[in-house]
Amino acid sequence: MNSDNVKTGTAQAPHRSLFNALGFTEEERKRPMIGIVSSYNEIVPGHMNLDKITEAVKTGVAMAGGTPVVFPAIAVCDGIAMGHIGMKYSLVTRDLIADSTECMAIAHQFDGLVMIPNCDKNVPGLLMAAARVNIPTIFVSGGPMLAGHVKGQKRSLSAMFEAVGSVAADKMTMDELCEFEEKVCPTCGSCSGMYTANSMNCLTEAIGMGLRGNGTIPAVYSERIRLAKHAGMQIMELVNKNIRPRDILTEKAFLNALTVDMALGCSTNTMLHLPAIAHEAGVNIDLSIANDLSAKTPNLCHLAPAGPTYMEDLNEAGGVYAVMKELTKKNLLFTDLITVTGKTVGENIAGADNLDTNVIRPVENPYSETGGIAVLKGNLAPEGSVVKRSAVVPEMMEHTGPARVFDCEEDAIAAIKGGKIVAGDVVVIRYEGPKGGPGMREMLNPTSAIAGMGLGSSVALITDGRFSGASRGASIGHVSPEAALGGPIAFVKEGDMIHIDIPANKLEVLVDPTEFEARKKDFNPRKTDIKNGYLLRYRELVGSASEGAILKVPTKE
Repeated sequence: MNSDNVKTGTAQAPHRSLFNALGFTEEERKRPMIGIVSSYNEIVPGHMNLDKITEAVKTGVAMAGGTPVVFPAIAVCDGIAMGHIGMKYSLVTRDLIADSTECMAIAHQFDGLVMIPNCDKNVPGLLMAAARVNIPTIFVSGGPMLAGHVKGQKRSLSAMFEAVGSVAADKMTMDELCEFEEKVCPTCGSCSGMYTANSMNCLTEAIGMGLRGNGTIPAVYSERIRLAKHAGMQIMELVNKNIRPRDILTEKAFLNALTVDMALGCSTNTMLHLPAIAHEAGVNIDLSIANDLSAKTPNLCHLAPAGPTYMEDLNEAGGVYAVMKELTKKNLLFTDLITVTGKTVGENIAGADNLDTNVIRPVENPYSETGGIAVLKGNLAPEGSVVKRSAVVPEMMEHTGPARVFDCEEDAIAAIKGGKIVAGDVVVIRYEGPKGGPGMREMLNPTSAIAGMGLGSSVALITDGRFSGASRGASIGHVSPEAALGGPIAFVKEGDMIHIDIPANKLEVLVDPTEFEARKKDFNPRKTDIKNGYLLRYRELVGSASEGAILKVPTKE
């Protein structure tokens, strides 16, 4: 056991004295030591219940003969961080989480890990750590929030942000806004639509690192507590069989995850996180493969914000396993891969059934024959850009309109709420990429304002930043290379015609190439106002969004 390095032998007597100081008995020291990475805190609604999940995991580990030891991981609430400088500190936590978990796991020589994440960057950060540390590991999330109910309709956080736009457009009263405010987030848990947190928790299940229900069982259900106990017990089987993350996180497993991503209609943020996790597992995921998978993968789900169903509905319909079972009807998944259950994908989903074809469309009757995400390329995004195709209305699948150019999110929001954006416009927000931000902020405020003001079917938004999973409409993010690196988006001018063709995977600015090249001679990138601290270090090390915005390790000449 790894933990023998800190527990067994004469040289480890000082270590044992410190375990004595912790209150460990000799019996506890002799058992495998399981690190429980708890992301509990009191500022993220999706994490306020993780103390209960942690206690359940500890019970499960002890029941199965292990010694549970809890240590923390940080997490940011993207909703609370949205629309101000705080959003610069969201994506960047993914690497802090991975790094700090690596430090704790290796410094203390744990024999196995149970990761307890829930929200947006917390899940991929811990998956990155799992791949990097590569000791037996299992995940159990805190679960999704129940949907709110306003005037007889289910609602979620995306409706809240859109309501703000409706007030700005005089389409909603302040009293109605207050009703939304009181009702759309009724419980603890990750916000109730197919946003980034729920997308990543579902894909953790699909990729084989979580038990059935990890992505969909609501946070307030006692079933979630039982799941946590089972995860605690299951880690002991993984330790005994020495099944490690890199045994599970193979290239084929990532292809499975991308395929399920397309069927579910997940957040575009998965296109940042899956390549970053794969990188830690020694697997190269080229985003161009997304379109190949999308071309043959039907989109089976339209969860909020793409449609009227929510995570609780997906759970009742059979969850992620039911979606995977549908996909096997077209032989779209590798079913012989090992998972944290100790069984293969095929064995896991054998008994799954689609219990509600209104929530999970059968493969014979999908929402579309192609997947929920598309990667667009062209002279505006030579390295690619990403759009959640399943959340785009039909009339915006192909669109040409004049660029309305802004060098930061705040300026764009002011223009949108000031009534300066009109039908047909293409809003361009630049210098919000990984380096340019720095931190690659989410653009939920401008997309929600556009939707709330009734422009969602006539205005597109393009950025080198990224979008919340709660965004809908023709919202094209991750434009690479970003403006700060002299990417083409830096040279777009007010009024340039931009052509978007999502079915053809094209994103182009309709400017004469000679004219466009001439603009580059006067390139003077916008300066960042970040002068110190973590964001400055992050800016120096972070790579392109097209490669997952991973931190580059400096190499010697």
